[in-house]
Amino acid sequence: MPKWRPVTSGVPQGLVLGLALFNIFVGNMDSGIKCTLSKFANDTKLCGVVDTLEGKDAIQRDLDKLERWAHANCVKFNKIKCKVLHMGQGNLKHNCILGGE
Repeated sequence: MPKWRPVTSGVPQGLVLGLALFNIFVGNMDSGIKCTLSKFANDTKLCGVVDTLEGKDAIQRDLDKLERWAHANCVKFNKIKCKVLHMGQGNLKHNCILGGE
C-alpha cells in the first residue's frame, strides 16, 4: 500500500469536488429565468431593465421563481442582505418582493 504524501502544489481534490458539486447543485437555478442571473459561490444577482410595467413584472416573476427553487432545494436566500439597485434618472423605484419581504 503506498504511503500518504503531502501535496505541495496544485489544488486539493476535495476543493475541486466541492466546486463541481456546487455547480451541479445550482446548475438549474436559472431555468425559466428571463432576466440576467449571475451565480457566485455565496452570491446571486438578478438584473433587468425596469422601464415599463412589463419589466417590473418580469423581475418579480423571476424573483418568485428563485424563491420557489430555493424552497424546493431546501435553500434560503439571506433576505437581510438582499438589496435593490435603482439606476437612471426618472427611475420609478419599483418595490420588489422576495418570499413575502
